[in-house]
Amino acid sequence: MAERDPDCIFCKILAGEVPGTIVAEDERTVSFMDVNPGSRGHALVVPRRHVADLGEIDDEDLAAVAAAARRLARRARERLGADGVNLMNSWGPAAWQTVFHFHLHVIPRYEGDPLRLPWKPAPGDEGEIAAAADALREG
Repeated sequence: MAERDPDCIFCKILAGEVPGTIVAEDERTVSFMDVNPGSRGHALVVPRRHVADLGEIDDEDLAAVAAAARRLARRARERLGADGVNLMNSWGPAAWQTVFHFHLHVIPRYEGDPLRLPWKPAPGDEGEIAAAADALREG
């Protein structure tokens, strides 16, 4: 397992090489906004260490990602008024995995929202993503 994959978009976000709207981080994980959101406040939680998928992540990093996702989900309910939250992981192309760096989607859900899984990723409104990020940031 490599600390970083130079060709991985998520590793590039973690390294600050490409823009990413980070909303939380700790010693093992980083959470940032999804640029193709399924709903308002849709974010991703990733381990700092590069691992391709659920089959490769070690137990400690998996537990840290799950705990970070729970904290972010709570903030989505408290600060964005989400009525519920989906946590989603895709393992392999047949399960819709498109970025091969393990990640959990934290997808806030709202009564009556039109999202059906799998959603069709499309660029989100940058202002809305930024506003939701401000509400979700730690501290």
